[in-house]
Amino acid sequence: MIVFVTGTDTGVGKTVATAALAVHFGPDVMVVKPAQTGADEPDVEVARRLAGCAVAQFSHLADPLAPDTAARLRNLAVPSVGEHAARIRELACHHDVVIVEGSGGALVRLDTAGGTLPDLATDLARDHEVRVHVVTRLGLGTLNHTALTVEALRARGLEPAGLLLGSAPDNPDLAERCNLTELPRLTGVPVLAALPDGAGTLKPTQFRTQAPTWFEPHTTTSGT
Repeated sequence: MIVFVTGTDTGVGKTVATAALAVHFGPDVMVVKPAQTGADEPDVEVARRLAGCAVAQFSHLADPLAPDTAARLRNLAVPSVGEHAARIRELACHHDVVIVEGSGGALVRLDTAGGTLPDLATDLARDHEVRVHVVTRLGLGTLNHTALTVEALRARGLEPAGLLLGSAPDNPDLAERCNLTELPRLTGVPVLAALPDGAGTLKPTQFRTQAPTWFEPHTTTSGT
Protein backbone atom coordinates (compact mmCIF):
# COMPACT_ATOMS: atom_id res chain seq x y z
CA MET A 1 0.00 0.00 0.00
CA ILE A 2 1.13 3.54 -0.75
CA VAL A 3 -0.07 6.30 1.59
CA PHE A 4 0.15 9.94 0.57
CA VAL A 5 0.29 12.78 3.08
CA THR A 6 -0.60 16.24 1.87
CA GLY A 7 -1.72 19.35 3.68
CA THR A 8 -3.99 22.33 3.43
CA ASP A 9 -0.89 24.54 3.55
CA THR A 10 2.72 24.55 4.64
CA GLY A 11 3.39 24.37 8.38
CA VAL A 12 0.26 22.38 9.26
CA GLY A 13 2.16 19.44 10.74
CA LYS A 14 2.57 17.08 7.76
CA THR A 15 5.95 15.73 8.85
CA VAL A 16 4.93 14.89 12.40
CA ALA A 17 1.67 13.42 11.08
CA THR A 18 3.73 11.35 8.63
CA ALA A 19 5.82 10.02 11.52
CA ALA A 20 2.65 9.20 13.47
CA LEU A 21 1.29 7.32 10.46
CA ALA A 22 4.56 5.41 10.23
CA VAL A 23 4.06 4.22 13.81
CA HIS A 24 0.38 3.52 13.12
CA PHE A 25 1.04 1.43 10.00
CA GLY A 26 4.28 -0.20 11.22
CA PRO A 27 6.49 -2.11 11.46
CA ASP A 28 7.46 -2.50 7.79
CA VAL A 29 7.09 1.11 6.69
CA MET A 30 9.25 3.42 4.60
CA VAL A 31 8.75 7.19 4.50
CA VAL A 32 9.59 8.96 1.23
CA LYS A 33 10.02 12.67 0.56
CA PRO A 34 10.12 13.25 -3.21
CA ALA A 35 11.25 16.87 -2.96
CA GLN A 36 12.74 18.57 0.10
CA THR A 37 13.39 22.29 0.13
CA GLY A 38 15.16 24.34 2.78
CA ALA A 39 14.97 22.91 6.33
CA ASP A 40 17.84 22.54 8.80
CA GLU A 41 16.63 19.01 9.53
CA PRO A 42 15.12 17.29 6.47
CA ASP A 43 11.59 16.01 6.94
CA VAL A 44 12.62 12.39 6.45
CA GLU A 45 15.14 12.71 9.28
CA VAL A 46 12.38 14.01 11.55
CA ALA A 47 10.28 10.98 10.60
CA ARG A 48 13.23 8.62 11.17
CA ARG A 49 13.99 10.17 14.55
CA LEU A 50 10.41 10.11 15.82
CA ALA A 51 9.14 6.85 14.30
CA GLY A 52 12.36 4.87 13.82
CA CYS A 53 11.32 3.93 10.27
CA ALA A 54 13.28 3.58 7.04
CA VAL A 55 13.35 6.76 4.96
CA ALA A 56 14.32 8.01 1.51
CA GLN A 57 14.66 11.50 0.05
CA PHE A 58 14.79 11.87 -3.72
CA SER A 59 15.88 15.49 -4.16
CA HIS A 60 16.90 18.48 -2.06
CA LEU A 61 16.85 22.16 -2.95
CA ALA A 62 18.48 24.65 -0.60
CA ASP A 63 15.99 27.51 -0.88
CA PRO A 64 12.86 27.28 1.32
CA LEU A 65 10.43 27.56 -1.59
CA ALA A 66 8.09 25.31 -3.53
CA PRO A 67 10.22 22.69 -5.36
CA ASP A 68 9.35 24.05 -8.81
CA THR A 69 10.16 27.61 -7.76
CA ALA A 70 13.38 26.60 -5.98
CA ALA A 71 14.58 24.67 -9.03
CA ARG A 72 13.79 27.50 -11.44
CA LEU A 73 15.47 30.06 -9.19
CA ARG A 74 18.80 28.20 -9.45
CA ASN A 75 18.23 26.79 -12.94
CA LEU A 76 18.48 23.26 -11.57
CA ALA A 77 17.14 20.02 -13.01
CA VAL A 78 14.93 18.00 -10.67
CA PRO A 79 13.35 14.55 -11.06
CA SER A 80 9.98 14.43 -12.77
CA VAL A 81 6.84 13.07 -11.13
CA GLY A 82 7.18 10.05 -13.43
CA GLU A 83 10.68 9.40 -12.10
CA HIS A 84 9.39 9.69 -8.53
CA ALA A 85 6.65 7.19 -9.34
CA ALA A 86 9.15 4.66 -10.71
CA ARG A 87 11.29 4.86 -7.55
CA ILE A 88 8.28 4.56 -5.26
CA ARG A 89 7.04 1.50 -7.17
CA GLU A 90 10.40 -0.15 -6.57
CA LEU A 91 10.31 0.66 -2.86
CA ALA A 92 6.74 -0.65 -2.61
CA CYS A 93 8.03 -4.05 -3.72
CA HIS A 94 10.11 -4.25 -0.55
CA HIS A 95 7.87 -2.69 2.12
CA ASP A 96 4.33 -3.32 3.31
CA VAL A 97 3.60 0.42 3.37
CA VAL A 98 5.32 3.36 1.69
CA ILE A 99 4.29 6.76 3.04
CA VAL A 100 4.90 9.67 0.66
CA GLU A 101 5.00 13.14 2.18
CA GLY A 102 4.30 16.01 -0.15
CA SER A 103 5.66 19.56 -0.11
CA GLY A 104 3.32 22.26 1.15
CA GLY A 105 -0.26 21.99 -0.09
CA ALA A 106 -1.74 19.49 -2.52
CA LEU A 107 -1.19 21.49 -5.72
CA VAL A 108 2.39 22.58 -5.05
CA ARG A 109 4.46 21.60 -8.08
CA LEU A 110 7.06 18.93 -7.39
CA ASP A 111 8.86 19.31 -10.71
CA THR A 112 9.36 21.93 -13.41
CA ALA A 113 6.84 20.26 -15.72
CA GLY A 114 3.94 21.08 -13.42
CA GLY A 115 3.60 17.68 -11.73
CA THR A 116 1.89 17.65 -8.35
CA LEU A 117 1.35 15.18 -5.53
CA PRO A 118 -2.12 14.26 -6.88
CA ASP A 119 -0.48 13.52 -10.25
CA LEU A 120 1.97 11.21 -8.47
CA ALA A 121 -0.83 9.50 -6.53
CA THR A 122 -2.92 9.05 -9.68
CA ASP A 123 0.02 7.46 -11.49
CA LEU A 124 0.70 5.00 -8.67
CA ALA A 125 -3.01 4.19 -8.20
CA ARG A 126 -2.96 2.40 -11.56
CA ASP A 127 -1.24 -0.61 -10.00
CA HIS A 128 -1.19 -0.10 -6.22
CA GLU A 129 -3.64 0.51 -3.41
CA VAL A 130 -3.33 4.22 -2.70
CA ARG A 131 -4.67 6.25 0.20
CA VAL A 132 -4.44 10.01 0.53
CA HIS A 133 -4.49 11.70 3.94
CA VAL A 134 -4.96 15.44 4.40
CA VAL A 135 -3.29 17.19 7.33
CA THR A 136 -5.15 20.26 8.47
CA ARG A 137 -5.54 22.71 11.32
CA LEU A 138 -8.48 23.13 13.67
CA GLY A 139 -8.46 26.92 13.92
CA LEU A 140 -10.51 29.59 12.21
CA GLY A 141 -10.14 29.43 8.41
CA THR A 142 -9.57 25.71 8.24
CA LEU A 143 -12.99 24.89 6.79
CA ASN A 144 -12.27 26.79 3.58
CA HIS A 145 -8.70 25.49 3.22
CA THR A 146 -9.69 21.90 3.90
CA ALA A 147 -12.72 21.99 1.61
CA LEU A 148 -10.59 23.39 -1.23
CA THR A 149 -7.96 20.68 -0.74
CA VAL A 150 -10.54 17.89 -0.67
CA GLU A 151 -12.26 19.35 -3.74
CA ALA A 152 -8.94 19.49 -5.63
CA LEU A 153 -8.21 15.85 -4.81
CA ARG A 154 -11.67 14.66 -5.82
CA ALA A 155 -11.43 16.58 -9.10
CA ARG A 156 -8.45 14.36 -9.88
CA GLY A 157 -10.26 11.16 -8.96
CA LEU A 158 -8.70 10.81 -5.51
CA GLU A 159 -11.07 10.31 -2.59
CA PRO A 160 -9.29 11.31 0.65
CA ALA A 161 -9.08 8.49 3.18
CA GLY A 162 -9.13 10.82 6.13
CA LEU A 163 -8.18 14.08 7.80
CA LEU A 164 -5.34 14.32 10.30
CA LEU A 165 -5.36 17.22 12.75
CA GLY A 166 -1.74 18.34 12.83
CA SER A 167 -1.85 20.19 16.14
CA ALA A 168 -4.87 19.77 18.40
CA PRO A 169 -4.74 22.20 21.36
CA ASP A 170 -5.32 21.11 24.96
CA ASN A 171 -7.78 23.96 25.48
CA PRO A 172 -9.58 24.55 22.17
CA ASP A 173 -11.36 27.83 21.57
CA LEU A 174 -14.88 28.10 20.18
CA ALA A 175 -13.85 27.78 16.51
CA GLU A 176 -11.62 24.79 17.24
CA ARG A 177 -14.35 23.00 19.18
CA CYS A 178 -16.88 23.58 16.42
CA ASN A 179 -14.48 22.66 13.62
CA LEU A 180 -13.83 19.22 15.06
CA THR A 181 -17.43 18.46 14.07
CA GLU A 182 -17.66 20.77 11.06
CA LEU A 183 -14.62 19.43 9.20
CA PRO A 184 -16.03 15.93 8.58
CA ARG A 185 -19.55 17.27 8.12
CA LEU A 186 -18.62 19.75 5.41
CA THR A 187 -16.03 17.64 3.58
CA GLY A 188 -17.52 14.17 3.99
CA VAL A 189 -14.05 12.97 5.06
CA PRO A 190 -13.57 11.43 8.52
CA VAL A 191 -11.09 12.73 11.06
CA LEU A 192 -8.73 9.80 11.56
CA ALA A 193 -6.35 11.27 14.11
CA ALA A 194 -5.74 14.29 16.30
CA LEU A 195 -2.10 14.95 17.08
CA PRO A 196 -1.64 16.96 20.28
CA ASP A 197 0.06 20.32 20.11
CA GLY A 198 3.79 19.79 20.58
CA ALA A 199 3.77 16.13 19.50
CA GLY A 200 6.92 16.69 17.46
CA THR A 201 8.89 17.72 20.55
CA LEU A 202 8.32 14.40 22.34
CA LYS A 203 11.21 12.05 22.87
CA PRO A 204 11.16 9.23 20.29
CA THR A 205 10.21 6.61 22.86
CA GLN A 206 7.32 8.76 24.07
CA PHE A 207 6.24 9.53 20.50
CA ARG A 208 6.13 5.85 19.54
CA THR A 209 4.21 4.93 22.68
CA GLN A 210 1.66 7.72 22.40
CA ALA A 211 1.13 7.88 18.62
CA PRO A 212 -1.29 4.91 18.44
CA THR A 213 -3.58 6.61 20.96
CA TRP A 214 -3.96 9.67 18.71
CA PHE A 215 -5.86 7.51 16.22
CA GLU A 216 -8.07 5.60 18.63
CA PRO A 217 -10.92 8.11 19.10
CA HIS A 218 -11.15 8.89 15.39
CA THR A 219 -10.14 5.80 13.39
CA THR A 220 -12.78 4.54 10.97
CA THR A 221 -10.51 2.35 8.84
CA SER A 222 -7.99 -0.26 9.83
CA GLY A 223 -4.35 0.71 9.45
CA THR A 224 -2.70 -2.65 10.03
